[in-house]
Amino acid sequence: MTDSRHTPRRRAQGELEAQVLAALRTADAPVSAGWVRDRVSGDLAYTTVLTILARLHAKDAVTRRREGRSFVWTPVADEAGLAAFKMRKVLDSGPDREAVLASFVTALPESDEQLLRDLLRGAGPDADEDADGEKGTD
Repeated sequence: MTDSRHTPRRRAQGELEAQVLAALRTADAPVSAGWVRDRVSGDLAYTTVLTILARLHAKDAVTRRREGRSFVWTPVADEAGLAAFKMRKVLDSGPDREAVLASFVTALPESDEQLLRDLLRGAGPDADEDADGEKGTD
């Protein structure tokens, strides 16, 4: 029988990526993988941090720039932008975009559904139109 007090906890899927992105968002400028490693909880190997950063780069969640012999890293977006990016990825990967969107909207609380409607009204090319499609007079 194993002693669970000494067995490291298994991380949830995406937990390390989230921690790395959170650390990157606190930086004032592009940072090295070593800088990220120092700020992420746990005893991660430097190579693990590099792997996570490479995966985030492949997902277009971070950018990198060569500086000397290594790279410095920057998050692409803030938390809201990253969440929107993930939502678009899910939509793009599904076989029936309309069904996914319909399911998402119908599962929203009424206040969020109304917020989404308000945002859509303001975001379209005819932002001055009211709910009936008529041009506003303001």
